[in-house]
Amino acid sequence: MKIRKYPIIYHSSYNIPLPERHRFPGTKYSLLLRHLEDIGLTQNFLKYTPKPCTAENLSIAHKASYIEEIQAGILSRESQTRLGLPWSEILRQRSFIAPNGTLLAAQLALQTGIACHAAGGTHHAHWDFGAGFCVFNDLAYTARALIKLRLARRILILDCDVHQGDGTANILSNDSNILTCSIHCAENYPAKKAVSDLDFSISKGSGDDDYLAVLGRCLNQIDRSNFSPDFVLYDAAVDVHRNDKLGLLEMTSEGIYERDKIVLSHFKKKQVPIATTIGGGYGKAHQEVAQRHGTIFQAVKSVFVG
Repeated sequence: MKIRKYPIIYHSSYNIPLPERHRFPGTKYSLLLRHLEDIGLTQNFLKYTPKPCTAENLSIAHKASYIEEIQAGILSRESQTRLGLPWSEILRQRSFIAPNGTLLAAQLALQTGIACHAAGGTHHAHWDFGAGFCVFNDLAYTARALIKLRLARRILILDCDVHQGDGTANILSNDSNILTCSIHCAENYPAKKAVSDLDFSISKGSGDDDYLAVLGRCLNQIDRSNFSPDFVLYDAAVDVHRNDKLGLLEMTSEGIYERDKIVLSHFKKKQVPIATTIGGGYGKAHQEVAQRHGTIFQAVKSVFVG
């Protein structure tokens, strides 16, 4: 069954002002939205704006004292170094909005079958600290919120970022109704990997064929398990691209598009709702990074939109 339009979640506060040579492309969020407009995809979606989380909301996935540090702007220099982002009022504001963007995408996907968050995938945020450009873990937060609200019973987090979702794995290590699955580059960050429920490592320099073969094995293993998810959170990161500055893999744009279509088609066929996040994507040319992030929206149009 095809749909006419699907939800996209975006907030004007998502851009992060950063020094010119900073490794994180802080303007990619607004550039992504502009790119989708330029290629005519905005006619296929309904735009929604998330509201901020409260500290109480976030406490299902993070330690209260850490939430307070972010809220009050009292992160130590060491904590900011580990996070990889300098504290600012704009960073504080977006950090409390973005997790609810993923939750809103999930809630809307339950109605339409698919919804896309034009941010999210902050999988390096741990219970009591941020890391790897990730302040709060929207994936862990959303999964636990859906369970708490009784909107889902068994949630799969399928993380296709080139970097392992270590924060997600650690936060949810004892949640039997949430399956964490990470497909990542073995030689990439973090140096010390966490233990997800399912981990699939790919060697440095691997291209489309190798990656898609691993993805096939991953989906087969999920199907053979007794888990049977009734909801999927899909981190459709593009830092697996051969031109990504923090990647180490050799995937092409066509390979990433195929990856996304495979994932979306797989769970659509099973009638399992999916909410997507854009995850990681890095490079000095922010416009190019934004265009790569547009891949998941193009794949959604191909698979879901009539």
